[in-house]
Amino acid sequence: MTLLPISSIKITIMNISAFLKTSIVIVTCLCYMSCSDGKNQANGEKSIDGPASTSSQAEKHGAEVKPGDVSLSTPLNQQWVLAGKDIYELKCQSCHKLTDERVVGPGWAGVTKRREPNWIMNMITNVDMMLETDPEAQKLLEQCLVRMPNQNISKDDSRQVLEFMRQNDGLK
Repeated sequence: MTLLPISSIKITIMNISAFLKTSIVIVTCLCYMSCSDGKNQANGEKSIDGPASTSSQAEKHGAEVKPGDVSLSTPLNQQWVLAGKDIYELKCQSCHKLTDERVVGPGWAGVTKRREPNWIMNMITNVDMMLETDPEAQKLLEQCLVRMPNQNISKDDSRQVLEFMRQNDGLK
């Protein structure tokens, strides 16, 4: 059995370290691109790879959802739950898990127990406003390091996503 000299071992460890750092950067970039809204940030052009449903739309910003604007009911509206699930699968799941695991953005488990309904809907429909004015949204940005893109989700659609989140948190 031949032993490698220490200098050779140090070079190998440095190569592995550089490879891991490069891999982390690449994975982070891929995750960010999968959550992007299909715009080329440098020149404002739309990407041809993005889904037609979001890439052909002008960016929308909803009116602020105020406390008291959202009426919650029990039992859950199952049509809204299914519609919210479809929106989640199309626009949200590449960055958010239904558990407490953070991928690019925070996991959704327990979110309806920690946040008010209007806060959740504003994060879905008015990301820029929330990141400019809300301290909790700013803390999330500091933790996640990636700004949530505008997904062009309407107020009605955000209400359906909220209903899906409520089901995910165990409400019936």
